[in-house]
Amino acid sequence: MKPTLGEKSFSVVNYAVLAVASLTMLFPLIQMLAVSFSSPYAADAKQVFILPVEFTTASWDFILHKKDLWHSFWVTIFISVVGTLLSMLFTVMTAYPLAQQAFLIRKQVMLLIVITMIFNAPMIPFFLTVRELGMLNSVWSLIIPGLISTFNMIIIRTFFMGMPQELDESAKMDGCNDFRILFQIYLPLSKPVLATVSLFYAVGYWNTFQRAVMFIRDPNLWPLQMKLREYLMNTEEILPVNQMVGTFDFNATTLKAATIIFATVPILLVYPYLQKYFVKGALLGSVKG
Repeated sequence: MKPTLGEKSFSVVNYAVLAVASLTMLFPLIQMLAVSFSSPYAADAKQVFILPVEFTTASWDFILHKKDLWHSFWVTIFISVVGTLLSMLFTVMTAYPLAQQAFLIRKQVMLLIVITMIFNAPMIPFFLTVRELGMLNSVWSLIIPGLISTFNMIIIRTFFMGMPQELDESAKMDGCNDFRILFQIYLPLSKPVLATVSLFYAVGYWNTFQRAVMFIRDPNLWPLQMKLREYLMNTEEILPVNQMVGTFDFNATTLKAATIIFATVPILLVYPYLQKYFVKGALLGSVKG
């Protein structure tokens, strides 16, 4: 059946609205990128719109040679990769038994877990607990306290509950234990929801800031977001560099723009690889309660 004129008109308007919304969200990032490649005079005069004005790579040359920034970058990479892997492992291993009907007290346990979504730990006891566990001023303080997200665990649990019980029964008849069923049957069939939740965790670890402020005192252990804050707030540490090297090809404005792009783009590059799983995984994990 051919689409009616009304359906065609709706599709055109729908795509137009989505395109405008997408451009609205992309514009700040595009403009920031343009500023990072513009001259300091054009940046301070607000002459940069979408394209760079008086194109120069001076800001990026300076940023990419900052060893402390690269050190924070690799700290964040470690936190994001190791944190995501550990979070996925423990989240999956928590969700699996809570999805099994054979686990008789699963509803009671699930109720206790859901309560943690409503009543968060107070900040001072949280800090004291992390300190007493010896994780203060350690990258592990940015990973272990948030190892399992209740929301992400519920998504995976809901997906597991939709698995046919015949899979479990036939696997157990073949002599499989629960670990083999989970890792050899459930997980290969759960790629969409696993990719979705992995992305949630990765973005959360990449944007780690509040816990870094609370637990990290050593600048050598600062994640990228902490270093970004330092660059944005302490402009007096950047401006003298201009004068010392005897060039005005960059200033605090263009350096800030380059640093923001440096800290934002890597995690954005992950989305295209997981996009085909993202919407499907989110929907599959939210259908059944």
